[in-house]
Amino acid sequence: MLLRAVRWGLAGVLVAWTLLRLLGLDLGWPVVPLLALTPWVAALAVVCALAALLLGRKLFALLVGACALALIVALAPRVVPNRAPADATGVRLRVLAANVAGVDRAAPEVVALARRLRVDVLAVAELTPEVAGAYDRAGIAKLLPYHSLNPQPAFFGTGLYGRLPLREAPAPAGTRYGLSAAAASPRGAAPFEVLAIHVPAPTSPDDAADWRRDMRKLPGSGEGGLRILAGDFNATLDHAELRRLIATGYVDAASVVGGGLRPSWPVGRLLPPVTIDHVLADRRCGIRGVTVHKLPGSDHRAVIAELQIPR
Repeated sequence: MLLRAVRWGLAGVLVAWTLLRLLGLDLGWPVVPLLALTPWVAALAVVCALAALLLGRKLFALLVGACALALIVALAPRVVPNRAPADATGVRLRVLAANVAGVDRAAPEVVALARRLRVDVLAVAELTPEVAGAYDRAGIAKLLPYHSLNPQPAFFGTGLYGRLPLREAPAPAGTRYGLSAAAASPRGAAPFEVLAIHVPAPTSPDDAADWRRDMRKLPGSGEGGLRILAGDFNATLDHAELRRLIATGYVDAASVVGGGLRPSWPVGRLLPPVTIDHVLADRRCGIRGVTVHKLPGSDHRAVIAELQIPR
């Protein structure tokens, strides 16, 4: 009797999870942080369905198998490459999104990583005044001489460093973390804006409300100039808020190349890894490649996307 109750209790959880994900019901805390685990729940549903079949629990296997299939269909676009040919006459742009966790001692290694990856734009989250100073001492100006910085204490600052000329642009106001924005007009390509993003982690009811509010303050990318958002969104593509933002005119660069399930957080913690760091590019940009790299001093991995800015 106990095993039966556990079995059908598990089935109820999987059905509820599947409905929440498919219907886009980000209902606040604790649903919002839990939805980030959807790839792991899909794997659990597959295992449970196969085990039930082997044990002859056909009804349970059918119900849980349906959940597994629905979740796999929702996840599939992230692992199936769907790149269109890039505009050969545009300009290539390598954008690195890095949550540096406010660690200034890792500055020389972070600058060395940006040099090795031939970064054109570095979008930094959790940029403190101490970290900004450490980057200056590490020689970031020789590599990326242009910047638009908003360093703040604790984890509230962001910043942009660029190889090509950047000029400050208006950033969304009223967000918990200070966001940074810059505009560029590269020769031979369309002008664009780039924003360094950091959205609050939805780890409590109040934080989840701030997370939703700040996600809705992020600018869309419509028929005007191109826009790129890069950073720590504290959201995966299983969150309806992030999918809503992407639908305004972006693509998730990693998903375009079939790498949308590569985890970026956490590093060095006993927690299931999830994909919360993203580079969102205007859908008119080409996506040539995306890779994920260990980020010195941080519990996040850095995400670098090679984009093609059209003429």
